[in-house]
Amino acid sequence: MKTLKKVKDIIPTPVKEFLLPIRCLISDKYSSELAFWKKRLEMDNGTFQNSFYRRLMLAMAEEPDETFLTNKIVADFGCGPRGSLVWARSALLRIGIDVIADRYADHFTSNIISHGMVYVKSTEKVIPVPSGFADVMFSINALDHVDLFSTMCKEILRVLKPGGDFIGSFNLEEPPAPCEPQKLNEQIIKEHLLDFLKIKSYRVTKRGPQNDLYGPFFEGHLSYKKGEKGFLWVRAKKPES
Repeated sequence: MKTLKKVKDIIPTPVKEFLLPIRCLISDKYSSELAFWKKRLEMDNGTFQNSFYRRLMLAMAEEPDETFLTNKIVADFGCGPRGSLVWARSALLRIGIDVIADRYADHFTSNIISHGMVYVKSTEKVIPVPSGFADVMFSINALDHVDLFSTMCKEILRVLKPGGDFIGSFNLEEPPAPCEPQKLNEQIIKEHLLDFLKIKSYRVTKRGPQNDLYGPFFEGHLSYKKGEKGFLWVRAKKPES
């Protein structure tokens, strides 16, 4: 294992980036995702911690509290198994959408059934939810995980009600990896998703330090140069017609 690590350390970064697409092709994305969450559960001592989602998702929405979700159907695309919508207690219905939601149910049963959420297994082509169903659709750094970016953007738009809000966080200029096959930038996101919505809030910044990646958003110190790694936070409304 140490020898392998040494070999990886001496490979130049351009070579690593060149080989990443090949690595992605031969890796099992879903198994890698599940392994990540198993490790996260160990770090959380057997119960997924999710209290931080409230602060994060309210900041993305630019809302002071969850009253804007009162009696609404709220969904989170690419939710993971941690209970990302536990905090949204004013909502009429909370839906977690994920391509391996069934594996989460099998491996993290006690956590999943305690979240007060409905978990829905999506495919890479369709979200099995009626059209115009969700009042609010969150997505936190999940759309770089999908195999078919444009297809899943269309599905998110389909599921969202006319007049509903999309509230998303995107990784920008992140090289492809086994679990994140998409390298996203502002233009790609605009072309496939945001051009079909009315922008209410648009913020982009470079990353904060490792222990506070979203710090610039909370501190209001936004700084970004095109082409560098960063984050995009956006809130946009689906047109009524």
